[in-house]
Amino acid sequence: MKIIIPIHEVTVKTAPSDSFFETYETKFKALADRKRLQIMYELTQRGKTCVCDLCDIVEMAQSKLSYHLKILLDAKLITKEIIGTWSYYEINNSEVNALLSEQLCCIFRPSGS
Repeated sequence: MKIIIPIHEVTVKTAPSDSFFETYETKFKALADRKRLQIMYELTQRGKTCVCDLCDIVEMAQSKLSYHLKILLDAKLITKEIIGTWSYYEINNSEVNALLSEQLCCIFRPSGS
């Protein structure tokens, strides 16, 4: 038995552009590390935190921590503010919320779901 659906009843989604996927690829690559996830967690719990305090919290040398912070900054998942000689980091809530948004989730659901 064949089911025929009139063409006017079918909704076709336009595929997102390559740049759309590149943006999310960078963010997910940044999150694909246990230490960076720990940094994100601590910043979520503590709010704006000085890099000197963050070293102690995540038990990491500042040079190694700086490497991980740069990856998170490049992915725009955290922000940096310099006050005097110290750098303070915090979660970029709008970017993190975008990762958890309907916009991203819906592209992986079939039409009609």
